[in-house]
Amino acid sequence: MLCCEHIRAGYPGREVLHDVSLTVAPRESVALLGHNGSGKTTLLRVLSGQLAPAGGQVLLEGMAPAGLAPRERARRIAVVPQRAEFFPSQIVRDMVLLGRYAHLGWWGAYTAHDYAVADQALASAGARELAHRRMGELSGGEVQRVMLARALAQESRLLLLDELAAALDWARVVELFDLLEQRRRAGMAIVMAVHDCSLAAQYATRLVGLKQGRVLFDGPPETVFTEENLGALYDLSLCVFAHPRNGLPQALPACPHGPHLADGDPAPVSGAADGLLSAGDAPRG
Repeated sequence: MLCCEHIRAGYPGREVLHDVSLTVAPRESVALLGHNGSGKTTLLRVLSGQLAPAGGQVLLEGMAPAGLAPRERARRIAVVPQRAEFFPSQIVRDMVLLGRYAHLGWWGAYTAHDYAVADQALASAGARELAHRRMGELSGGEVQRVMLARALAQESRLLLLDELAAALDWARVVELFDLLEQRRRAGMAIVMAVHDCSLAAQYATRLVGLKQGRVLFDGPPETVFTEENLGALYDLSLCVFAHPRNGLPQALPACPHGPHLADGDPAPVSGAADGLLSAGDAPRG
């Protein structure tokens, strides 16, 4: 569905991505991991066609996203940005209806079907009760849910998410990532920048580690989610272990000098997770 090869990209006077290659197939959920400033947002902007690469190429179903007309691109790619732009007085339902822009007919008027799709998207994103409120009245987490609903209303096959979980509480995070897993199983491809690497290991089918604009690792969580890879990615000592319910890998910082360790206590033992399920057996989410 999506292929980028040897991408170089950035901003005036500063190259952020260096020789990045990535492919995404239908029913894949790819999580981008890395420090702030590692290039995750820039890569998503390149993949969506918002930022033209200085080198290499991006192909969406065989075509360059930047060369597609806005409506055609919106039918193929939906984006949930890290920082949403909106008018504070805008009604939430009207914001979600903007996701139907790519499907409007000759007269540019919304149909009953468009309203039904928007309302269903609001319900799926857990934002039905926000429909008649103004955007300026919402919390950061509520805005994120509305922007996800707008993206879902586009009915695109590829969804790009930039830190969707950043402003959400745990309950909403689980709800929304469960929703994304349902969409993935239905055939959608998802690429998401995620800060919580343990959450990414639960829901993504692939993890891509970006460091200083280069791909450090790329593969299924069961293979690449290791203390060596994560330690190199975050410049941090980590303990990797198996989730007690599903066996998928999880990580915690190794903090030998925390306040709950008495002087002289041994540091936590860091070892590879034992008993991880194979890629074919591990449930997602």
